Amino acid sequence: MKVLIKQATIVCPASPFNGTVKDILIDNGLIKTIADNIDAAGAEVITQPNLHVSIGWMDSFSHFCDPGYEYRETLETGAKAAAAGGFTDVMALPNTNPALHNKPQVEYIVQRSRALPVTIHPIGAVTKNTDGNELAEMYDMRQAGALAFSDGTNAIQNSGLMIKALQYVKTFNGTIVQVPDDKSIAPNGLMNEGIVSTQLGLPGKPSMAEELVVARDIKLARYADSRLHFTGISTAKSLEYIKRAKESGINITCSVTPYHLFFTDEDLRTYDTNLKVNPPLRDQQHRTALIKGLLDGSIDCVASHHIPQNYDNKVCEFEYAKNGMIGLESLFGVLGTLLGSEWTLHALIEKLTVSPRNIFGLAVPEIKEGAVACLTLFDPTADYIFEESMIASKSRNSAFVGKKLTGKVVGIVNKNQAVLNK
Repeated sequence: MKVLIKQATIVCPASPFNGTVKDILIDNGLIKTIADNIDAAGAEVITQPNLHVSIGWMDSFSHFCDPGYEYRETLETGAKAAAAGGFTDVMALPNTNPALHNKPQVEYIVQRSRALPVTIHPIGAVTKNTDGNELAEMYDMRQAGALAFSDGTNAIQNSGLMIKALQYVKTFNGTIVQVPDDKSIAPNGLMNEGIVSTQLGLPGKPSMAEELVVARDIKLARYADSRLHFTGISTAKSLEYIKRAKESGINITCSVTPYHLFFTDEDLRTYDTNLKVNPPLRDQQHRTALIKGLLDGSIDCVASHHIPQNYDNKVCEFEYAKNGMIGLESLFGVLGTLLGSEWTLHALIEKLTVSPRNIFGLAVPEIKEGAVACLTLFDPTADYIFEESMIASKSRNSAFVGKKLTGKVVGIVNKNQAVLNK
């Protein structure tokens, strides 16, 4: 494969070409030449106004549903969704059937995704069947290619089991990923507990259900002297706990979802089941705190929490709808819309590239001659309406359809393949 990227602004602080407008020639998966003007016979030319290029983006929490739930997503359609959203690397959840709780299941993901243009990193289950009862063989899964460990959408409830997991992964410098949620508090809650839930007559789930788990797990991580990553944090108090933990030297990191940055519980007045997520959408005070935390660096990165649901799981009464929405294709546009005027482009891209790789111990790609091409192409200032036709996922459960966004992905170049959006 030979690809020529014409007149692209390079956004990569570690590159000697950072901030410059260059042509980039990629031949057989390697960056062959970076120069002002390149002619290359037979190359596929990528050119458009205001084209920007960075190292490939990484997402740390996506459900590709394969094996077992292929009617919602497959590895192939998940990779298409990731590429459409600008992601070259994705961490895939273990909530499959069978669960990714042993070496053969992790190897299945690694082998099945080898030929795909997106690098899929399996997240191994902490417990067998992700049911929170018995530890899985995490060391074997690590050797097979599991990048981190989590029960995915099932928060680990048992403190004793959680501390054993933290101690277990410490032996190979692994990381536990936790969605903070105490399931025993308001287990029938459908949305954030507050004024809106009362007005809508829907049972609420208090922010305390999240904050108790955050506080508990911070103490456990300190005791075990291990690595813990909270994903999908949604409250100001959770963020406060995490900031204090970082300041005291505990190895804690965290991520936020695009929908917790964009929506609040006020948006649920339409009973849009696409907005039924876990942790639930909070009020404006919490949303403001999350945006501030992202801007000041308290939040380490953004995770899509791409959770595909089939038609029947969303087109139903709010009470019976399943949690989750897809988010890979719309993530960059959401961030550009919310933060473009207050954030430098370099800071935004850092949250999508360097930060997640540092958290999970991956090498950071480079933009220099001779380096392996792992690139994302985008226009940071393009305004557009996010349409359903832009969704490459097998499912369509996105609350961002019809929203005006800023920042559009052109495509990716990765694993000696170029995937471009139409």
